[in-house]
This record gives sequence, C-alpha cells and structure tokens, in this order.
Amino acid sequence: MTNTLSPRSLIIALGADHGGVALKNRLAAALIEAGHQVLDFGTDGPASVDYPDFAHAVCAAVTGKRADYGILVCGTGIGMSIAANRNPGIRCALVHDVTTTRLTRAHNDANVLALGARIIGEEVALDILRSFLTTEFEGGRHIGRIAKLSTVPETTP
Repeated sequence: MTNTLSPRSLIIALGADHGGVALKNRLAAALIEAGHQVLDFGTDGPASVDYPDFAHAVCAAVTGKRADYGILVCGTGIGMSIAANRNPGIRCALVHDVTTTRLTRAHNDANVLALGARIIGEEVALDILRSFLTTEFEGGRHIGRIAKLSTVPETTP
C-alpha cells in the first residue's frame, strides 16, 4: 500500500482485544507500510482479555500527546468506544463506513476510531482508516459543539 493513508507521517496508537487482534495487526502493517509510526498497546493473541485496559492505554497515549490518533478494535467496536469515551479529551467514534468516518472527523474532530472486526471486513477497515487519517476537522460552527463535549452540563434541557 502506498502512502495514501495520510499526507504526513503520524504516530498512531493501536489497541485491540482478542476479538480484534487480527484486524489490528493488519491495520498496523498498513500504517507502517505507509510510513507512520505505530504504538501497539496489544493484545497480541486470541486469549480472552478485558477491552477497557487496551482502550484506556490508547487514550492515555492520545491525551498525553504521545500519539496523534488512536485506533481501537474489538468484536463489535461498541465496548471499545464506550471505554474510550470515558476519558476526558477523547472523542471516539464507532464507525462502519467511509461516510460516517469522514463526517466524524470533519464535524466531531474525532481523535480515536473504534472498529468492529466482526462487523466490517478488512478492505472496508482499510478504507475507513484512510478516510480517518486524511479528513481534516472543518472547525467553524463545530468548534463550540466540540467544546461542550468536554464539560458536564449543570442541568438537563
């Protein structure tokens, strides 16, 4: 794969549970081939593990500025996205196609991507990865909305 994953070299933190390890490894290989640096937080095999441990490690790398973005993979992506979004400063999006990926980067400035290895195929995952890394945040009207994601509302509407 040529360096079509991003116009610049990035540091990407990766994490997966046992349900996502094979897809995580494929994404890591594509990222390295494209010239990006990968921080692989595991897991590395099929033994059952707890997905929050890997989500929190990846999110710590992103919020600690050791990685530009994070990619999380589990069976459905749901558990990883829930765990990731418990971290302040993380905007993790669970996506299943290129359109939602593009829109979450452009409108939500997502900094972590969650994928379901049992839901999407390898080629779709690679297309999603490419879209995630090449779509820029639009800013503008979205900036205020993003700021609200970092605060807890005092009252409910």
